[in-house]
Amino acid sequence: MADRDIGLEILEGLKEIKDFKNGKTHLKTIHLSDPLPPRRIREKLNLTQAAFADLMGVSVRTLQDWEQGRRIPKGSARSLLRIAEQNPKAFLSFSER
Repeated sequence: MADRDIGLEILEGLKEIKDFKNGKTHLKTIHLSDPLPPRRIREKLNLTQAAFADLMGVSVRTLQDWEQGRRIPKGSARSLLRIAEQNPKAFLSFSER
């Protein structure tokens, strides 16, 4: 690994913040779309509730709550649902380990 000058990197970061606050630069932003409903993703993957919940790292009850609209997935669960929807091969590869 190449030698890094952490102090210099911090100073450059602070300069970027200052430039942004003064309107001299724009920050890159990415807007992510909402994933499909969990049930549709699970059905597309042809998984049982138990298998899908296990891959998601949640209880079957939590998955059922999502599927029935009693709760909404948040945070890392939403990210995992996005991965499952957009890259099912990568998501399913976890079940092969």
